[in-house]
Amino acid sequence: MSAQPLVTIGLPVYNAQRTLADAIASIINQTYPNWELLLMDDGSADASASIARRFADPRIRWISDGSNRGISHRLNQAVALAQGEFFCRMDADDLSFPQRLQAQVDVLQADARIDLAGASVLTFTSDGRLGGVVPVAADHEQICSRPWNGFHLPHPTWMGRTAWFRAHRYSSAADGAEDQQLLYRSFEQSRFCGIPEVLLAYRDDRRSFRKLLGRRLRFWQVFAASALARGRMRDALLISVRQPAKIGADFLFVYLGLKQARNRLSPASAAQQKAWEALSSQVIFGHSV
Repeated sequence: MSAQPLVTIGLPVYNAQRTLADAIASIINQTYPNWELLLMDDGSADASASIARRFADPRIRWISDGSNRGISHRLNQAVALAQGEFFCRMDADDLSFPQRLQAQVDVLQADARIDLAGASVLTFTSDGRLGGVVPVAADHEQICSRPWNGFHLPHPTWMGRTAWFRAHRYSSAADGAEDQQLLYRSFEQSRFCGIPEVLLAYRDDRRSFRKLLGRRLRFWQVFAASALARGRMRDALLISVRQPAKIGADFLFVYLGLKQARNRLSPASAAQQKAWEALSSQVIFGHSV
């Protein structure tokens, strides 16, 4: 491994003692070794710091100033500190499959035109049950075909050029929809791609309608404001038509159990199920290391 990492992983942490050990372990178990992991504490008041320090790996850094500033601030901070040519996202409650970093490095090195690469995800619950697959579109045109409806490129799967992240900073004013706002601001001057392979396991415990409503309203507020600021009146109108329909679908799903009201997950293939079994056998699901 070279002295300077090629990949910097920025992982914000806020009171993540229940899941952090698993997330870190999934990075340590990567087949690609040339990385640094920046654990960006956002004022945690639990045992997250002590859990992180149990991993005696020089590639891992715990960074804390004791304050709570939000995800966008911490990601911008991680980008500023990054030593790697590529910057990778991950959340403290998700798991990366062992081949994740290698697969995304290969894509970015193969095509210098690509600024940002995401991937398909496999959902799971905190008790280890497998959900299904959320696929991504493969090319920029598909990903950006309906900007008013959002960009289906899961934030925790992103890996892009550090220079791109420095040119397109996250906005703290958009926290809660920071990833979508960043993509909306940058898609016309950038190149995105999606990797069909499942590279991340995304924790998706059943949410309350109240939480889903809060996320929908936040997305609506941030997106409409961004569209209006850019003079994209059509996008502002379309998002204001689409979001109420999505809120109605959430209601039908949560209270009436109508799975048809929401986007359906693709069933995991036999190979994906086997990969999940191998990954989940290496993690702890809620127990500290």
